[in-house]
Amino acid sequence: MIREGPLGMGRILVIGGTTFMGYQLVWRLLARGHQVTVLNRGRTPDPFGNRVARIRVDRRTSDFAQVLAAQTFDATVDFAAFTAIDVAGAVDALADNTGHYVFISSGAAYLARQDAPVPVVRAFSEADYRGPTRPRPEHPEDVPSWRYAADKRASEAVLEEAWAARRFPSTRLRLPNVNGARDPERRVESYVWRILDGGPVLLPYGGDIRIRHVYAGEVVKAIDSLLGNPHTFGQAYNLSQDEEPTMMEFVGLVAEILGSPNRAVPISADAMANAGLEVRYVSPFSGRWESRIDPRLAKEDLGFHHQPLAQYLESIVSAVLDYPRPEPPPGYEKRNLEKSLAPS
Repeated sequence: MIREGPLGMGRILVIGGTTFMGYQLVWRLLARGHQVTVLNRGRTPDPFGNRVARIRVDRRTSDFAQVLAAQTFDATVDFAAFTAIDVAGAVDALADNTGHYVFISSGAAYLARQDAPVPVVRAFSEADYRGPTRPRPEHPEDVPSWRYAADKRASEAVLEEAWAARRFPSTRLRLPNVNGARDPERRVESYVWRILDGGPVLLPYGGDIRIRHVYAGEVVKAIDSLLGNPHTFGQAYNLSQDEEPTMMEFVGLVAEILGSPNRAVPISADAMANAGLEVRYVSPFSGRWESRIDPRLAKEDLGFHHQPLAQYLESIVSAVLDYPRPEPPPGYEKRNLEKSLAPS
C-alpha cells in the first residue's frame, strides 16, 4: 500500500478531470472529503453534479491566469498540459496560489533523449533522464510520437527551472501506457475484440517486444498519497507495474482470461503498412515508441506498490464484457484485411 501523504482535507484543483484518470481522481478526492475544483473547456460533460466547483476556460488564452488570480488551492493536478507553453502558463498562473503542482508527464520523455534506443531495450530509471533532446526523426511515421515525447521533455524542463529559480512546488510523474476500464483509446479492449472473433492477433515488430504499463487506479492512489508532500517537490518519479511481459505473453494473458487460445502471430510492420493497416489500431501496444520505465525510486521514496498485472487486467477485461460497447474499437473496420495477412 502507498503511505498517506501529509495533506488533509483541502482545496484541490484538477485541470482536465472529465475522462479516465482525471475522472477517477476527482471521485477519489471527493470521497476523501476534499473540496474539488475542475478546470477545463467544458466540452465534455461530467457526472459530478454540485459536488465540484467548475472553471470553464481555455488554458491557452489570457483568461486562464485571470480566472485563477483570485483563488487559492492546497494542490493542483494537471492532466491537460502537453507542451512547455501549457506548463509555463500554469506556473505563472499558480505560482502564488497553489501549495503543490503535480504534472502528469510520460515515460516517452526518456525516448526523446538523443541517444535513447527506439524501440527500447531496457527499462529506464530516473537516473537515465539527463541529456539533449534528439532531433526530429527522418521517418514521417516517427514524428508524432517524437513530438509528444519532446514536448513532455520540454514541459518538465520548465518545471525544473521554476523549482531552481522560484521554488515552485512541483512533482513530475512519468507514466507509460495507462490501462483502465475507462481508457478512451480502448487499447486493451481492441485485443479483446480480436481474440473473441476467433481470428489472429497480428503483432508487428515481432511478439518478443517487452512492455511495462501502469494501471490507472494505481496512478490515482499515488497522486492522492503524495499531494502536499514537500519531499516530492522538484522531483520526478516513474510509476509502473513490475511485470515486463512480451507482447506474445500479454496477448496470451488476455486470451487466458477470456478462456480462448492465444492466436497472436508476429508479422512484418512493412507488410502491414503496404496493406494500408496502422500499427496503433491493429496492436496498440506494439509501437516503436513504447516506453519502459523502472518504478524503483517511487517504491523507495513513496512506498508505491502496484498490484499484479494479471489482477488488474482481469478487472479491465471483465468491465469490457460486462459493459460492452456496440461500436467496435478504432481500426476494427479493417479486421478482414488483418485476417488475410496472417501466415497460413
